[in-house]
Amino acid sequence: MSDIGRDPRFPEAAFIHSTAEIYGDVGIGEGSSVWPNVVMRAEAFAVRIGRFTNIQDFVMVHIGEHQPTIIGDYCSITHRCILHGCTIGDNCFIGVGSSIMDGVKIGNNCVVGGHAYVKAGTEVPDNSVVVGVPGRVVRSTDPYVANRINALMYYRNALAYRQGEERAWDGPAFDAWLAEQTARLEAERAAAT
Repeated sequence: MSDIGRDPRFPEAAFIHSTAEIYGDVGIGEGSSVWPNVVMRAEAFAVRIGRFTNIQDFVMVHIGEHQPTIIGDYCSITHRCILHGCTIGDNCFIGVGSSIMDGVKIGNNCVVGGHAYVKAGTEVPDNSVVVGVPGRVVRSTDPYVANRINALMYYRNALAYRQGEERAWDGPAFDAWLAEQTARLEAERAAAT
């Protein structure tokens, strides 16, 4: 593998873009990726990013006044989100431009809609869809497969970017990979229920 997108502070990460600014007590898990112009700051508490999670362009991650920021495995934190002293479970998709504030706890397998504002102290149960300002749960669902697929697509993209390749989501090889991953995850989910 090339040294593009490698940061010796985070040896297990798949890709850390050179414009990402990461300060303080930050941990980034295996296979995770941090994209252009992300800022993470952990001056007093910690920021922890799980495995195979992607932190997309222009996301800001900061600790809260009294707590760390913790993001689980296989999450997608999409463009321009703000995460501030919150906890996000595994297999979550946080929509573009969302703000998740101090003390928020988002369960596993959740979707937060674009531009939602989840106010301080909110607790969101597993398998929830949250939308609005302020964010509220509007339904229960099981987005496990879709959320995992998105996270795995970003893992695939991270490995490609590390090689200087910016077209990992194009062509028959990608289509075959996507179909294979979707079938595998659907079978895995069916077996677990």
